[in-house]
Amino acid sequence: MTALVDIELELISRATARFPDAVVRDELDNRLLNELPTIQIEQIPGGGDDGLLLSRPIVDINVYAATRPDAITLAREVHDWVTRELRGSTSDSTVIGRTGCLSLPAIRPYENTSLRRVGGTYEIFCHPVS
Repeated sequence: MTALVDIELELISRATARFPDAVVRDELDNRLLNELPTIQIEQIPGGGDDGLLLSRPIVDINVYAATRPDAITLAREVHDWVTRELRGSTSDSTVIGRTGCLSLPAIRPYENTSLRRVGGTYEIFCHPVS
């Protein structure tokens, strides 16, 4: 049986350290306009595992910022972090192997026109530290 990793918690913890000027979370609330920039990390349905140890969660990462250029810049930094820095890294609980981008960061609509949203979708190959 594959030992599953709480990939949201793992990535939120790592992103909080990596992006200290942003709020990093899984769910949004009514304070979003007061907490910009925000990075939202959510595991979405999909992915899979090898039945032994390795899992491949699919993660959606949205960036919210006051302006379109700010959102695009931060989304690019998050993209590089996921596809370059996370690959081959280890924490106390999780080993992250290969990472990949399934959907490049792009402008995504959001009902509040006082901010801008840019999001991408990623696959994270990982397993618990053994």
